[in-house]
Amino acid sequence: MRVVLDPLISVLLMAIDIYIWMIIASAILSWLVAFNVLNRQNQFVNSIGVFLWRITEPALKPIRRIIPAFGGIDITPVILILILIFLQRLLFNVLVSL
Repeated sequence: MRVVLDPLISVLLMAIDIYIWMIIASAILSWLVAFNVLNRQNQFVNSIGVFLWRITEPALKPIRRIIPAFGGIDITPVILILILIFLQRLLFNVLVSL
């Protein structure tokens, strides 16, 4: 059983790590666009923005329904990252206990 679960949990931990970095990149990109550091008219910037939005929005949308924006500040990426870190720790504990 450990032979199958060990690599599977390791891959899940890496996937969660990558997803956390995508959430961070999406937040940073949205700030840069909001402050006119990057221009959405640029095709490269736009394609990266659309990709990150499509990857992160399905996970952020349910959290946004529950938690409103505080004074125009969206804290849902932080909450999602905390949930993902909790899930990582849970999976790591399962991996260690096997």
